[in-house]
Amino acid sequence: MPHDDEQDKPLDPAVENVRRKLVRFIVINLGILFIALMAVVVALVYRATRVSETAPATISELPVPAGEGAISGAVTLPAGARVLDHAITGSLLSLRLELASGAEAILLYDITSGRTIGQIDIAGGR
Repeated sequence: MPHDDEQDKPLDPAVENVRRKLVRFIVINLGILFIALMAVVVALVYRATRVSETAPATISELPVPAGEGAISGAVTLPAGARVLDHAITGSLLSLRLELASGAEAILLYDITSGRTIGQIDIAGGR
């Protein structure tokens, strides 16, 4: 059984030195990896438990008329314009228009004051 004797022989000093360096390298890298993992876990726990310091943005609400009446008004569009799309945020209504010339524009309308506050022409179109 010469094979068993080879396994029991002490390693050559040069090989033993390389083995020690390799073990030290592995231990140091595993330590660094563990510290990095702990930093990530601490950051996640911190973010999960931290109370939000900023107040949520308030959304302005439309005044609701008393009784059964509904909010009504009229938006004056440019001649020959056609509404392609619309959106509302708070008291601001935006209308995407196709003008008579074929160009597009965005019309901004304030519902509470009942007036047009701006028009943005879209250059380039389709």
